[in-house]
Amino acid sequence: MGERVLIALGGNAMTSPDGSASPDDQRRAVEQAMAHVATLVQAGHEVMLTHGNGPQVGNILLKNQLAAPVVPPVPLDWCVAQTQGTIGMLIMAALEAALVPRPVRVATVVTRTLVDRDDPAFADPVKPIGKYFPEADARRFEKLGQRWKAFDRGWRRVVASPEPIEILDAPAAIALMEAGYIVVAAGGGGVPVARNTDGTLSGVEAVIDKDLAAAVMARAVHATALVIATDVPAAVAGYGTPAARPIGRVGVGELRNLQAAGHFASGSMGPKVEAALRFVEDGGRRAVITSLEHIGSALGETAGTPETTDTTGVIGTILEK
Repeated sequence: MGERVLIALGGNAMTSPDGSASPDDQRRAVEQAMAHVATLVQAGHEVMLTHGNGPQVGNILLKNQLAAPVVPPVPLDWCVAQTQGTIGMLIMAALEAALVPRPVRVATVVTRTLVDRDDPAFADPVKPIGKYFPEADARRFEKLGQRWKAFDRGWRRVVASPEPIEILDAPAAIALMEAGYIVVAAGGGGVPVARNTDGTLSGVEAVIDKDLAAAVMARAVHATALVIATDVPAAVAGYGTPAARPIGRVGVGELRNLQAAGHFASGSMGPKVEAALRFVEDGGRRAVITSLEHIGSALGETAGTPETTDTTGVIGTILEK
């Protein structure tokens, strides 16, 4: 019997292998990703999808900057909403095509994520977004109220990355799932909103981590499994050292100990491991971190082969209580 599975697609599922985010590259990448997702649908799982949007938001921000003298720039929450619609449309078309001749209904929900205006992240923005620019350009943008930081390849804008508190539109996603739809929701971590003193909501200049938001969404829709699809077969302990080893089936305590020992970088695997831990600690049955081509094997739907596993036979980091 299938289970309710939330699949969080990484940015590699939306761009070409070299990182190109042209429309044709995005369309081809999404089609390849949905071929793997289709295997879970065909196995009888009830699937929800979420996705990253870094390259797509970066492109919108660049258009903002280049066209500012002609067209007013749009705020960051608008950028996230726009990418939810665009990427959702690509996923819907690709998944429907991957499941032909099976009749399938796919829907995208523009999804808001509640954050706290007093979250410490707003006082110390560190999340880089958009393209690299020379220092002179960065200084010019700083005069417009933006924050910029120097990196090895140049200057990038940095914004707050507050904790996701609640996925406000989860009830809409649940209603669609109950009606038989495969749902795409909470793309890019969700449109960041905060509550005003009068109880209304307003968008904020922030980026919510996609994987942490996926964990919140997975629990909100009562998913039993969270699958975090990335570009490696599994999380690795001792990454970059001679003692590096992929992590296969693991318990919460062991993974928390590895996390505390500093095995997972904050800018890459760290949020994925934290999201997996939060989901299982909060009642989820299991969480999986693996590459797209491994998702079926990691959930037990297809057998791993030498071509689709690493030399240790690990087909994914599978976290269970």
